[in-house]
Amino acid sequence: MNNKIVILGILKEVRIDENRTPFSPAQVSSILNKFSNIKIIVQPSNRRCFKDEEYQNAGAQITDDLSSANIIFGVKEVDISALIEGKTYLFFSHTSKVRQYIGQTIKDEAIIYKKELLREVIKKKITLIDYENIREVSGEGYRYLGFGRFAGIVGAYNTLNLYLKLYNKKPLSRAFEINNYKEIKKLISKQNFNKIKILLTGSGRASKGAIELLKQANIKQVSINDYLNKKYNEAIFTNISAKKHIEKKDGKDISKVKNYLLETDIFIACHYWEPKFPKLFYSNQINEFKSLKVIGDVTCDVNGSIPTTIRSTSIAKPYYSIDVNTMNEINLNDKDIAVMAVDNLPSELPRDASEEFGSSAISEVLPSLINKDDGRISRATTASNGKFFKNFTYLNDFIN
Repeated sequence: MNNKIVILGILKEVRIDENRTPFSPAQVSSILNKFSNIKIIVQPSNRRCFKDEEYQNAGAQITDDLSSANIIFGVKEVDISALIEGKTYLFFSHTSKVRQYIGQTIKDEAIIYKKELLREVIKKKITLIDYENIREVSGEGYRYLGFGRFAGIVGAYNTLNLYLKLYNKKPLSRAFEINNYKEIKKLISKQNFNKIKILLTGSGRASKGAIELLKQANIKQVSINDYLNKKYNEAIFTNISAKKHIEKKDGKDISKVKNYLLETDIFIACHYWEPKFPKLFYSNQINEFKSLKVIGDVTCDVNGSIPTTIRSTSIAKPYYSIDVNTMNEINLNDKDIAVMAVDNLPSELPRDASEEFGSSAISEVLPSLINKDDGRISRATTASNGKFFKNFTYLNDFIN
């Protein structure tokens, strides 16, 4: 490392329901001790899961003005009007999935936001690095950063809680009310889920988090073969990769996941999906799933692979129901199929989630940002100096 002072900035989040942070106060202190030429400034926030005073005590400067920062860290959507020209920003921009919208008239507010964000990034010659794309250079391209584990944990907890709420049992306290993963594990372990069958898709962080929570709930994991062919007198679940359960039919890719939903009570979706992948099932097939009562869409791809996800939900109002005949939203207590589709699940356990994220950022990202990049940062750079990088030039068509 050279002796040039590097100033890191931590953004205040602009979403009302976002309280996570890229680094905890303890991690700020650790960074300052580890890197002698780093200073840290933090925008004040009364919503953040850690107090401003904690950051100040850890050695950070508290100020709204981030103009002196070289590198600015956020979590979710940033305030476009507050972007500072020429700066380097790291946050989840989620702009990698917009190919399907190129050439279309866009009405979805989230997609309109992405277009305006990218236009401003180019206009102000900002260097945009998306956490989602910071991956190992060789091998399977493992993602170094993500809140996926806690998305899976909270998503599975919310989904089980929705089941309890609907089927004449007293629901548990919400995760954000407890705000402590250790306490949640104790609470869920005392519940009895009888003979329910749960199908869980995915093979990444989110699915691993969901598996962790389901096992804490004393729900037994079984093979897909046993799930389909054996009878159990206890609650069970199986985990499959949606990507691996694809077959060719009439020259098209078709998902086989629908075959496993025929006798499933609860479906928890934690798989990664892109428009080039087939949908798991279609609205005209839902009536075949006679036992399906609850869908927990942890991935929360609106109009994505699961037709019941017609909108995302909030932490305050996490659930809705779908009329399986019209695919319209109905009163939750009218049942049919109930849906959990909160799009910022880790914010229900913000301290635990932030500390896990920050730990990975310190070990896997900061050295490549501050010292020498092995390629993980350059490959994750969406735009810089008024241009999109090679892997993201298609975004020119999106913003134009």
